[in-house]
Amino acid sequence: MATTRILEWIGRLYIGLLLAFLYLPIIIMALMSFNASPFYQLPFEWTTEWYASLWQNDQLISATWNSLEIAIITTVISVVLGSAASLALYRYDFPGKKFLQALLFPPIAIPWLITGTAMLIFFFGVGIGRGLFAILLGHVALALPYVIVVVSARLQTFAPELEEAARSLGANQWQVTRRVTLPWIMPGVIAGGLFAFAVSFDQFVVSYFLSTPGQTTLPVEIYAAIRKGFTPEINAVSTIIIVVSMALMLLTARFFKFGGEK
Repeated sequence: MATTRILEWIGRLYIGLLLAFLYLPIIIMALMSFNASPFYQLPFEWTTEWYASLWQNDQLISATWNSLEIAIITTVISVVLGSAASLALYRYDFPGKKFLQALLFPPIAIPWLITGTAMLIFFFGVGIGRGLFAILLGHVALALPYVIVVVSARLQTFAPELEEAARSLGANQWQVTRRVTLPWIMPGVIAGGLFAFAVSFDQFVVSYFLSTPGQTTLPVEIYAAIRKGFTPEINAVSTIIIVVSMALMLLTARFFKFGGEK
């Protein structure tokens, strides 16, 4: 019994240290966004000055809207194309299918520095160049494999007999997909969409290579601001993003059970 209690306390201590390692820097950053000192001097003096001045920072606001716009469009395109590709890979057998499935993993594993360099060279070669449209294409290319992998994993738990039963009752292929298959894979589609949004919104390397002056995303703008001189406004915008992201995750977890049932 004594050994079991010791192991239990060690496990709790390990979990506590792990959570502290993950969340303590975020908590400190959020607290410092309310500190009056721009140099993080103590004692702590409460203020909302940095949130007020954030709305006067046109560069950060513009970059934030660019990131949100690109992330939302990337999510929509990736979910539509990725879900369709997953259904095609699930339903049909064709030459090279295994090879195509294997090609989904290198874009996830290859360092983004190499991917960003390759995209920059390719986009200039085909005449696309740099800018928000190039960033969007790059983000879609990065997010698609995540969506396909997640939705395909969900499809592995799907019973083909359900589609056969729907067809036997007179449903056409579109009705089978809309009323039988899509409701089943929807938790995977939602999870894939969240992955796509996170990959796009958080993407720095590809955005840095493909952005132009005046057309940057939030990660690139934060990097540029840090190089010029760190300001607590970055803490403020980061805190807002964290709160919104956590609220979105909690709402998603509330209404969708990724184990299968809604």
